[in-house]
Amino acid sequence: MPRVKRGLHHVKRRKGIMKRVKGFEAGRKNLIKLAQTAQTKAGAHAYRDRRVKKRLTRQLWQVKINAAVRALGMSYSVFTGALKKHNIMIDRKVLSQIAEKHPAVFTKIVEEVK
Repeated sequence: MPRVKRGLHHVKRRKGIMKRVKGFEAGRKNLIKLAQTAQTKAGAHAYRDRRVKKRLTRQLWQVKINAAVRALGMSYSVFTGALKKHNIMIDRKVLSQIAEKHPAVFTKIVEEVK
């Protein structure tokens, strides 16, 4: 059986890992064993935190809407229920932007569902 030399792929794989961990601290940027685990963990955390970011921004929208609605004498849950009942299909992101930047328009929306 002929001998297989794997130098090229070995170096290529290591180079890719080292490129991805550039800027990490201590041995995590230049020792292959540490770099490999660091890269794996970094990818896992990045994947997880992209979902956490979505979760947190949605919470922020809800807090902004709640604050604006409470100033007009209503609670968030009552307001969202009223929106559904009146078939007003505006998502939380847009509602929070309206509440923040255009309070007069948001007041009209609240008056409509009261």
